[in-house]
Amino acid sequence: MSFSIGNLAIADDRQTMRDDVHYRARAFGPDARQLTFLIVNISPHGLMARCDTPFETGDRLRVVLPGAGTVAAEVRWWLGGRLGCQFDPAIDLASYYELIATMVKGK
Repeated sequence: MSFSIGNLAIADDRQTMRDDVHYRARAFGPDARQLTFLIVNISPHGLMARCDTPFETGDRLRVVLPGAGTVAAEVRWWLGGRLGCQFDPAIDLASYYELIATMVKGK
């Protein structure tokens, strides 16, 4: 799948679709400082969130998620207050379904 923003074409080659959510979560940055994330979308393999703290590609974070506990994640990109993370390892499906049910209920 690909899409355009102005003159910029972006290829989206994710293998897993993401679920749209609007969920506030705690996270911990590479320096172990607590952060607040607004998770915008999520899959068993990663998430996109809003956070005012700038990150570098490759930074390691810990994100506290309902039903899945504290999950390790690697920053894949950061742009103007938004970031994409890949979980390491991916969340198992049973925990993911519990996580989504909690996040959707909290909307």
